[in-house]
Amino acid sequence: MKNKKKTYLLLLVVLAIWGILGFRIIATLGPSEEVQSPTKTVALEQPLTLKKRDTFSINANYRDPFLGTLPKTKKKAKTPKKKSPIAPKRSIAYHGSVAQNGSKSRLFFVWVDNQQYIFEKGKSIDGVTVVSGTKERIKVTYAGHTETHILKE
Repeated sequence: MKNKKKTYLLLLVVLAIWGILGFRIIATLGPSEEVQSPTKTVALEQPLTLKKRDTFSINANYRDPFLGTLPKTKKKAKTPKKKSPIAPKRSIAYHGSVAQNGSKSRLFFVWVDNQQYIFEKGKSIDGVTVVSGTKERIKVTYAGHTETHILKE
């Protein structure tokens, strides 16, 4: 009988240990008993920072093992840039204007490359055009350039 008591006692201890282990496994796998109140959670999304990809190029300018020569490098053909023709700066001087009483039209006395011309507003002589003008100054356009000249006395 002595052996039976020990066997039953050990059987009871083994069942207790297995019961505790089984209870813990079921508790972790089962749903939690806490009731969570419905709260609105807002997840702030942060933009992903992309790492710049490390790039490389293979420089294969080593000797050819079969021919024993270095590869020939191709030279890029240089294309000369076209320069736009720059018009030479012209010598322009404004020396006055004349207008009739009550008339809006005005005649302007302008020296262009040491020659005197009489211009009207909008008139073009020798590639020079008077765009606008007053008693004190005129605005002149030539070869795509616009300049303002003041009265020279």
